[in-house]
Amino acid sequence: MSLKWTDTLDIAIELAELHSDVDPQYVRFTDLHGWVCALDEFEDDPNHSNEKILEAIQMAWIDEAD
Repeated sequence: MSLKWTDTLDIAIELAELHSDVDPQYVRFTDLHGWVCALDEFEDDPNHSNEKILEAIQMAWIDEAD
């Protein structure tokens, strides 16, 4: 499975599994961006993200963590 920036829920699930000790509410977007790009399945252009996309991923991750 390859992940793109638009796969916010799938990315959030992966991040929740890999960073289970992190409270996603306090993750900086710069860190979030790096963690998404570092995912093995991530195959999108790192430059195609923006604040709206990162916020959507963060919100999905917060929902997954609850």
